[in-house]
Amino acid sequence: MRRTIPPLAAVAAAYAVLQLCYAVAHMDLGWDESVYLSQVDPGSPAAYFSAPRSRGISFLAAPVVALTPSTTALRVTMALLSSAALYGAFAVWRPLLGRGRTALAAALFAGLWITVLSGPEVMPNLWIALAAVAATGFFVRARDGAGGRTLAGLAAALAAAALLRAPDAVWLALPLLVTCATVRAWRRPRVAAAVLGGLAAGGAQWAVEAYVRFGGIAQRLADSSDTEGGMGAHLGSGLTAARRSLNGPQLCRPCRIAAPSVTHSLWWLLLPVLVAAACTLALRGHARAGRGTRAAVLLPVACALSLAAPYLLLLDYSAPRFLLPAYALLALPVADLVARAPAACRAGPRRWAVAAVLCAVLAAHLSVQLKELRVNTADARDTAVRYRRAAEGLRRLGLSAPCTVTGPRAQPVAYAAGCASAQTMGNNRSTTDAALARTARRMPMAVLYDPADPYLPPYARTWRPHELPGTDWIAYVP
Repeated sequence: MRRTIPPLAAVAAAYAVLQLCYAVAHMDLGWDESVYLSQVDPGSPAAYFSAPRSRGISFLAAPVVALTPSTTALRVTMALLSSAALYGAFAVWRPLLGRGRTALAAALFAGLWITVLSGPEVMPNLWIALAAVAATGFFVRARDGAGGRTLAGLAAALAAAALLRAPDAVWLALPLLVTCATVRAWRRPRVAAAVLGGLAAGGAQWAVEAYVRFGGIAQRLADSSDTEGGMGAHLGSGLTAARRSLNGPQLCRPCRIAAPSVTHSLWWLLLPVLVAAACTLALRGHARAGRGTRAAVLLPVACALSLAAPYLLLLDYSAPRFLLPAYALLALPVADLVARAPAACRAGPRRWAVAAVLCAVLAAHLSVQLKELRVNTADARDTAVRYRRAAEGLRRLGLSAPCTVTGPRAQPVAYAAGCASAQTMGNNRSTTDAALARTARRMPMAVLYDPADPYLPPYARTWRPHELPGTDWIAYVP
């Protein structure tokens, strides 16, 4: 009997191939990745871990880092794991949307350039997105009573989200808890207990660390706000920054670049329209797809809006990866809407014409995303290569462990050089100039100097400058 590859499995395999072809080869570690990896790398001092960060992604990468220092091995492993997680997260939705629409939703999400680039990276945003898809799917399936496996899946998905980024998990859980309180089908203690239990299990480490390192949960949240530049009502600037950074750079702070062209941002501008149309049809009672329900459309939208709210409304800068959880959840109702469009026409030429137009639009969208993937992959590679070159230059100057690096970009450069990093200002401030002056008397040390950020600590002004080949930076060493 002839067997065919399930559509969702084909999407996951294609996602893995895209990562291996475009985002893995020759891609060194980025700034944030060096911070997360340094926490579990046995061969490197741990970099300063600021209040907004959570340790879930470090735990995920820890087994690979413990076995090998190879960046390529780490990238390949993360690419394969993210592809498997994509399959597992969207597979939760197959009983609700059907095989075809679930695969289409996964393809819409996996086809975004930032989704492909994030797959092999040691960054939490993609994994929160997949945890959110799984958690929302299990929650929808928990209506009118649920078996132990469904509730266990719900709790596990929320625990994973909380371990990866605790505040985001709370934003994800809010619509679910509101639904538990207001909708009879979910007004069951077991469902609410699974939601709260998952949050508690995954967030316990974050809460304990808040008391140990920051003086409590409230103080950690306050420190996180300070690190983010003061979280508050940035109603216009957050949304503007999100659109401007839609196609890069990977961090737009401050975000003073021009917005991308309409052809390269049309999908983003149309996304609210498509979501609104899907919700309208759901509310009118025409949103059934296979064994799906209105909740299969409305709940992902509610969770997506909740997860996107802090990034669009409370920050005055942005990064494409911030909205990955919202994109993953919104792909579900959009896929349902798109799949039903041909079916709304009578069988015959009109139905085929609608299907052909939709395929052409999807192909054009994917071609734009592929172009942006190439550009942003090259940009990420060029940035990370400069960190490696700076580290090689420091080693040629005689720095070897134990050693310390300070100054702009000290964290990624120090990690690549096998040194500790320290900062006296900025978001990663962890020491003082006086303490660093004492450190320089007992171990090798270098101060990175960037002419674009011309500050040299007083203790290093008599040190000897050395240009770091392949970068625009200068290293001052005693």
